[in-house]
Amino acid sequence: MANYYTDHPEIAFHLNHPLMKRIVELREKGYADKDKFEDAPVDFGDAIENYRQILDITGDVAANIIAPNSESVDLEGPHLENGRMIYASKTFENLDATRKAGLWGVSMPRRYGGLNLPNIVFSMLSEVISAADAGFQNIWSLQSCIDTLYEFGSEEQRQKFIPRICAGETMSMDLTEPDAGSDLQRVMLKATYSEEEGCWLLNGVKRFITNGDSDIHLVLARSEEGTKDGRGLSMFIYDKRQGGVNVRHIEHKLGIHGSPTCELTYKNARAELCGSTRLGLIKYVMALMNGARLGIAAQSVGVEQEAYNEGLAYAKERAQFGQKIIEFPAVYDMLSRMKAKLDAGRSLLYQTAAYVDVYKCLEDIERTDRKLTPEEKQELKKYQRLADAFTPLAKGMNSEYANQNAYDAISIHGGSGFIMEYKSQRLYRDARIFSIYEGTTQLQVVAAIRYIINGTMLANIKEMASSICCDSAATDIAALKARVEALIPVYEEALATVKALDNQEAIDFLSRRLYDMTAEIVMSLLIIRDAAQAPELFEKSAVVYVGMTEEDVIGKAAYIRNFNPESLSSFRAAEKGAEEA
Repeated sequence: MANYYTDHPEIAFHLNHPLMKRIVELREKGYADKDKFEDAPVDFGDAIENYRQILDITGDVAANIIAPNSESVDLEGPHLENGRMIYASKTFENLDATRKAGLWGVSMPRRYGGLNLPNIVFSMLSEVISAADAGFQNIWSLQSCIDTLYEFGSEEQRQKFIPRICAGETMSMDLTEPDAGSDLQRVMLKATYSEEEGCWLLNGVKRFITNGDSDIHLVLARSEEGTKDGRGLSMFIYDKRQGGVNVRHIEHKLGIHGSPTCELTYKNARAELCGSTRLGLIKYVMALMNGARLGIAAQSVGVEQEAYNEGLAYAKERAQFGQKIIEFPAVYDMLSRMKAKLDAGRSLLYQTAAYVDVYKCLEDIERTDRKLTPEEKQELKKYQRLADAFTPLAKGMNSEYANQNAYDAISIHGGSGFIMEYKSQRLYRDARIFSIYEGTTQLQVVAAIRYIINGTMLANIKEMASSICCDSAATDIAALKARVEALIPVYEEALATVKALDNQEAIDFLSRRLYDMTAEIVMSLLIIRDAAQAPELFEKSAVVYVGMTEEDVIGKAAYIRNFNPESLSSFRAAEKGAEEA
């Protein structure tokens, strides 16, 4: 029987991440739950075994329930009835299966009914479910909104809402509006405190809300009258049981049809303030968005895997000119690049998730248990900086790779890939949103570039290179590392060239190239590290990915070296000419 976890041993490999022991130690707080909860681990080995079992259960549900339902969900989609969103029929089956499997509220502490899973394992679950159906992964993974409520809400709110999510109720984050997409400072949904009602009342419209008719919403609204920027925004908790919110419209989308995208109308909807006023955008949404971006990186890796699977299976079966097409260089080159992007992108995802885990666990200890030691405070700062620097790389690169792998899967299928009966077309349609929502790739570049320009990522790259040990690995893996190390001065020179321009427009123009170079060198080092430990899984991908990185880094470095800021006028003139035409 198929299993989307055990069928791909590359996922389980990352349970051996170098930071995993530290993550489990922090997450389990000295295994304090072992005497209170029957399912709590007693030591590190027990914790890892628990993770394997949960992943195995998820892999089974994904392969044998969610994946078989995916075509029906894609065709039917959700619909609107009397101001309420109704899921596609098979989505209800998916929800029932994941609830019965205990796959809700998985990141929450056991005292609220959760499984206390670290982010790295949650990301693995997200990847597995996304490979089965990326649209359903959207609905399921939004349970991670509860992390924001847990982090910033009151204990009373935690007791009230978290057990409901652990029991399988759904969530959404209601941020964007018709006039406030990426620019959330323009949010105008009004929040007014009613002394008579003893609560906040929300009025206005939200648009493009994923899973918008969920049970519990986190809502960004303007609580400070007369303000027009982010300082007037606060975060609220809206409970569907209270009424006051209706679905006005469900978007008819290119892909992820199972995931309802709603336009909502708020009319005196009763809500609770989450945290403090004025911090909604400045603090709470930033935390919410970083979690969502890592979730989309995991969603992307799942589709990367499934697109590769579809392309590989078809290439093995399809014959042309008397031989299987997988024997054609053009096809096996495409497949090898797809697999290399998948393996490198996955490694970046779990590296980032590990960074997030360490600092989030330390924050939780400080918030709920005790003061951190000076050494722990330094550790928290270190990993928070790493998480902030790596998250936009993980989201941006994997969302682009998902699009590229889905595109290539169709190319391998030829004309059949354009036919709706083949899964490749759905993967292609689903993947397109990944590089758009929760911040386009261009916005990921904006988020990452300060860590690139100020040399933080260069220092990280050098540290990563020095920490990778290839002594016990095959000779060609050590040679791959040497080739990547030879790219670091090339990258450093390109970085210095851009900084020396002292021209913000030129820096902005070249930022995407620096971003790509940074991410590709980082992923090359990660896949080499993985190949040194498990050559049977990753050596081929390491060879291919390093070659791709050389191609790209050297080419982009040449572009930067020869770039003349005065040429920007030519680009602007070309755009102006196109508009006039």
